[in-house]
Amino acid sequence: MSINEFSTAFELYPFLNALAIGLSIASIWFVAALGLTIIYGTMGVINMAHGEFIMLGAYAAMVLQSFIGVPFLLCIPLSFFLIAGFGWLIERGLIRTLYKRPLDTLLATWGLSLILIQSVRLIFGPSPQYIAVPDWLNFQLDLGFIHLAGLRVFIIGVALGLMAITWYLMYRTTWGIQVRAVMQDKEMAASFGINTDRIYGLTFAYGAGLAGAAGSMFGALKTLFPDMGSGYIVEAFLVVVVGGVQLVGSVLSAFLLGELNSIFSYFTNDTFARFVLFTLVVIFLRFRPQGLISEGMRRR
Repeated sequence: MSINEFSTAFELYPFLNALAIGLSIASIWFVAALGLTIIYGTMGVINMAHGEFIMLGAYAAMVLQSFIGVPFLLCIPLSFFLIAGFGWLIERGLIRTLYKRPLDTLLATWGLSLILIQSVRLIFGPSPQYIAVPDWLNFQLDLGFIHLAGLRVFIIGVALGLMAITWYLMYRTTWGIQVRAVMQDKEMAASFGINTDRIYGLTFAYGAGLAGAAGSMFGALKTLFPDMGSGYIVEAFLVVVVGGVQLVGSVLSAFLLGELNSIFSYFTNDTFARFVLFTLVVIFLRFRPQGLISEGMRRR
């Protein structure tokens, strides 16, 4: 393969459209990583089943839409509450017994992910499933050189909404103050009367619910398979780690990684773009392991 066949010559308008597509990719990665940011940032739990929570959200939306007739727009909040409830049960029954044992938590959540994949495969079979996109999302946004599908524009809007809601909950509510207190020092927070077990349960449920809401949207973007979550977990962890396990950092890292991926894809192809992006992330973490934004905190 020659260099000319491998690379694309620079043209201004296609390049600017690639940047707009990068914003769409960034919003998808951010929504996928948001729940993981909340869970890992607060609890220090590396949840390897986070991708499967996204998958469960997608299948929950499919069941609600196909078998019950719930409109797509309502499937998103309903998937949030369904997967949040499931996440609360997982935290109560499994995660709670493994705090301060990170390796055991890692293995347990990985095992949970395998169980969830096989369970969904047994229930729905290995055949692909689909979520119908409503007619009002079947449009193409054409603003000069920018061309984006309506569903991608919708996901960008929902990503901004979820970011605003999460920011408000974390920085403008009593629950958010308690969460940040537990992040700083669990024992000190407990000494001031904060029920840390309740905070952990609600936090894990909220993070799982965000994954479920993400899955309900991603299911309309791509075909549903039992192992579809593995396609999002790598990007989600990259966003969280590069961002420094902070909400603002995740926003910045999702934007940067999404744009870089789109730029490299424009000049080469998707496969080589991922290779370059992952290489850059490794180099970045070698010199700044704390990520883009970090706050000094003493882990539990």
